[in-house]
Amino acid sequence: MSVVTDSPVHSSSSDDFIAFLDAELDASSPDSSPDKEVEKQDDDELESVRIKRRKFESIEETEGSTSEGIIKQSLEASMEVDICTHPGSFGNMCIRCGQKLDGESGVTFGYIHKGLRLHDEEISRLRNTDMKSLLCRKKLYLVLDLDHTLLNSTHLAHLTSEESHLLNQTDSLRDVSKGSLFKLEHMNMMTKLRPFVRPFLKEASEMFEMYIYTMGDRPYALEMAKLLDPQGEYFNAKVISRDDGTQKHQKGLDVVLGQESAVLILDDTEHAWMKHKDNLILMERYHFFGSSCRQFGFNCKSLAELKSDENETDGALAKILKVLKQVHCMFFDKQEDFDDRDVRQVLSLVRREVLSGCVIIFSRIVHGAIPSLRKMAEQMGATCLTEIDPSVTHVVATDAGTEKCRWAVKEKKFVVHPLWIEAANYFWQKQPEENFILKKKQ
Repeated sequence: MSVVTDSPVHSSSSDDFIAFLDAELDASSPDSSPDKEVEKQDDDELESVRIKRRKFESIEETEGSTSEGIIKQSLEASMEVDICTHPGSFGNMCIRCGQKLDGESGVTFGYIHKGLRLHDEEISRLRNTDMKSLLCRKKLYLVLDLDHTLLNSTHLAHLTSEESHLLNQTDSLRDVSKGSLFKLEHMNMMTKLRPFVRPFLKEASEMFEMYIYTMGDRPYALEMAKLLDPQGEYFNAKVISRDDGTQKHQKGLDVVLGQESAVLILDDTEHAWMKHKDNLILMERYHFFGSSCRQFGFNCKSLAELKSDENETDGALAKILKVLKQVHCMFFDKQEDFDDRDVRQVLSLVRREVLSGCVIIFSRIVHGAIPSLRKMAEQMGATCLTEIDPSVTHVVATDAGTEKCRWAVKEKKFVVHPLWIEAANYFWQKQPEENFILKKKQ
């Protein structure tokens, strides 16, 4: 294999790594059998890696894409230095010199290749290299959650009697690109793709290098990736599961080979990204199945039970795609040097436009809920006051009979339910007040 000629021109660091490691480190030689592999001695393994390294060193230098450089640099960097810095390990051997290493250090990138670990300096170098490649193509990174963001899954045993009609409406697994409802017998599951997800992924892929990151296990993550990306156009090796994370019950960008300043995240769960809230676009949850509603404590019928679904052209994904386009446009707008740009700052500017000009006062809201509502409103550009003032535009309340609400009616101000703020937060757009008008309790 020639790394120079075989490496995909516009692939990411992780795609390059898996291609190289599969071919050069994980592949058995033609005359070796499984039994012989087991019987290999440590010295033979070490010599094999060194032979492969010498083979790699003999590759002629040619001008190619950044992705080619990532692979070549990862194993060739510092060749002139007598002492290898051991940028990472594969199993217990250095990925550069093949030396056997004691102990484990660095970050595990098992989703790229089983047993691969990279040290912080190497991760930083790869990110910098990949970043330059992406910026030249005017692309950023997008990390996508699965459940309740792009799709909804349930165990077959959890289907309600009112959802049983779905069993006769599933789409063929032979050509998943034409379907949206799938029965996965081998997993005893049913999965419904969110409306507009395929156009969303196609358009987003033109602006972003995309990762999947789910708290589901790896077999589930890979199965969902096949449904979303049957041709392997969007994600390839970039499928991260809970098995790949470095913190329990948390997601982190430490296992993503992208600069944090260029990463956007779509997820329905804010507390999963405690260290990266500034990168997060919070999604409205997709509850197609009844089990999903019950999981989050909703005592209501599911979309499946109502024989309904989200709007294809005006649903959550369609609205968020507009936000992504706006952020992408602002990031690359009228500037040649993008090195100092930070997508988190751009995202904050876009968010602050949502309720810009709104002056809000709260009335009869559960005390514990006010701080989060206030923070949410202020992040969207609203001004929040504690006392009645002529500048107030909206009174947010749960009871229309309060003194502040009566004042608002008299002064022809809006009186809305707190859901008005939450809806604006999900859709990144000020919502029509008439849809959230608060009626006086009888």
